[in-house]
Amino acid sequence: MAGQNFVDYVKICCRSGKGGAGSAHFHRDRRNPKGGPDGGDGGRGGHI
Repeated sequence: MAGQNFVDYVKICCRSGKGGAGSAHFHRDRRNPKGGPDGGDGGRGGHI
């Protein structure tokens, strides 16, 4: 067995997420109940 070489191959397929749709949100706090928009963009998606 010491004279034999072992070669193995594997094929993988990876796919990450596409990110979210974001959110529509308005900033509110105790001093400013009608603040401006502060929603997010949903991000770029996952990394592999």
